[in-house]
Amino acid sequence: MPPTRAFAFPQHFDPGLAAADWRPRFIDYLYLGLTIATAFSPTDVMPLASWAKIVMSVQALLSLLILGLVIARAVNVSAWQPSRLHGPLH
Repeated sequence: MPPTRAFAFPQHFDPGLAAADWRPRFIDYLYLGLTIATAFSPTDVMPLASWAKIVMSVQALLSLLILGLVIARAVNVSAWQPSRLHGPLH
């Protein structure tokens, strides 16, 4: 049984986009990771294997969690008042 692909790149479906022997390289997977992290969802590359779907979901959730932490920290810093630490100014 031939190995199944974990990801479906657009070049796999349209022979006019790439040569017949095209294979994804590092930059293709880097682009995949960046689009997942910024869009929180797959874009032009679809996961086919179960493990790929799980990994993409975890990456999107981690990106969303980090974004939430950054926003929470920004709100916390913007609400900071110097008088809390040193008492009222005279």
